[in-house]
Amino acid sequence: MLSIKLLKIEFKNGLKTEIMWSYNTGFLLIAGFLLISSVLILVIDFLPQFNTWQSRIHIGRFTEATIWKQKLYQKSSLWLKKTPTIKLTDNNRLIVIDMINGNYKRNSIQHWQEAALLLGLTEYFYKTGDANAKLQIETFVNAKIDATGNWKSTPKEIDGVIFAYAILNINWLEQDKYKPAYDAIWHLIQESIGVDGTVQYRSHASDYRFVDTIGFICPFLIKYGSRFNYPQAINLGIQQIKVFTTFGLFPNTFIPCHTYHVETKLPEGLFGWGRGLGWYAIGLIDAWSALPVQTDQKEELTKIVISFAKMALQFQSKNGSWNWIVSSTMSRPDSSATATLAWFMANAAQIEVIKQECQLSKDKALQYLMEVTRRDGAIDYSQGDTKAIGVYSQHFDILPFTQGFALRTVNRV
Repeated sequence: MLSIKLLKIEFKNGLKTEIMWSYNTGFLLIAGFLLISSVLILVIDFLPQFNTWQSRIHIGRFTEATIWKQKLYQKSSLWLKKTPTIKLTDNNRLIVIDMINGNYKRNSIQHWQEAALLLGLTEYFYKTGDANAKLQIETFVNAKIDATGNWKSTPKEIDGVIFAYAILNINWLEQDKYKPAYDAIWHLIQESIGVDGTVQYRSHASDYRFVDTIGFICPFLIKYGSRFNYPQAINLGIQQIKVFTTFGLFPNTFIPCHTYHVETKLPEGLFGWGRGLGWYAIGLIDAWSALPVQTDQKEELTKIVISFAKMALQFQSKNGSWNWIVSSTMSRPDSSATATLAWFMANAAQIEVIKQECQLSKDKALQYLMEVTRRDGAIDYSQGDTKAIGVYSQHFDILPFTQGFALRTVNRV
């Protein structure tokens, strides 16, 4: 009121009304802007939580495996068209701040979501011959790679290698057409080789070797090297697995750690991180599957597959799941670990000495995943993205990566 009185004294009567009106209008505009912004912020925070809550109503009501499998496909197909964003942080409040600061999402995380969906839908087509699934897969690939066989947007991080592997895994495509895109990924991998001759996950963490990298690169290296006659790629993939197996596993247990230091060879992060087992498992089993039979490399990896399977079987819960810390009964089950290990078991069952145990394990894991599937076909309770070495998400929700590997497993031919 003091400022308004000063205006009355300082200016002539003809200007009083206009200046007072401008002051009041400006105040109302600011107040209105703040109110709308507050509502938008609350809506951005509230809607995802509300959606999660309502989606969990009647969760796990599927009793027919056939119906469940079809629901998995429908949700995976929908998500390939528009893949849900996986958050970088666990924040559920003031999410808009993360968005403004660029801490909400990252392309590298989305790559392995899309890759898993593509792998799952490809396996679905192999099993069913569904023409619509085939068309969707081809449309998706054409949206990523242009007519010259080059990426429209080349992946810049190691996470993107598994995305290239998913495309390379589509056996009806004219793969020679896409060789420029695969060559770009091979170049990315070569640029990421560290002083020890193995591939680093991030340039800012060049002194460490992450278990994630096994899953991201090894299947591509074996498949790419075999398809285009690059033995050096095959050898690098085998070396990455063997070196991590030597330095990244807890002695006499075969339990992988999150990462180890290249120079000291000391482990860092958690031993028995559930999705860490999953990364090692899918990298190992897909690389093993891609190798020709009756070779020394195949025989060597077969021994590793058997040892890893026996370890993982010990930690599977009675309900069929693996926990996010596999050795801790107090940690909660993680659907992403369960789906990836189910895929591993389904393939490891080809080895006669562990066939029966692996088949039973796979069936139990799929039963668990069916019990945590929402009514719309989305599998729930997957651990969120890891923040750093030893810093693990406590956010458990949907994850397209889990969806893709579950679909891949139930349709394995």
